[in-house]
Amino acid sequence: MTTPDNWQKSSYSGGADGNNCVEIAPLPTRVAIRDSKAPADVTLTFRLGAFTAFVEVLKADSSRTAA
Repeated sequence: MTTPDNWQKSSYSGGADGNNCVEIAPLPTRVAIRDSKAPADVTLTFRLGAFTAFVEVLKADSSRTAA
């Protein structure tokens, strides 16, 4: 697998330097994830469908706890 060069940081990263977050990079069939504080360390990759399901669960959980 090649290393992505299109990393995106969440708009919720916070902090003055914005490094308190994870970054994602979309690939053709997968999504790569890394720690923005240590971008040279381990990168995790997930199948696109698995990542999408994970994000949907997070969204549902956050809307349930915000109410």
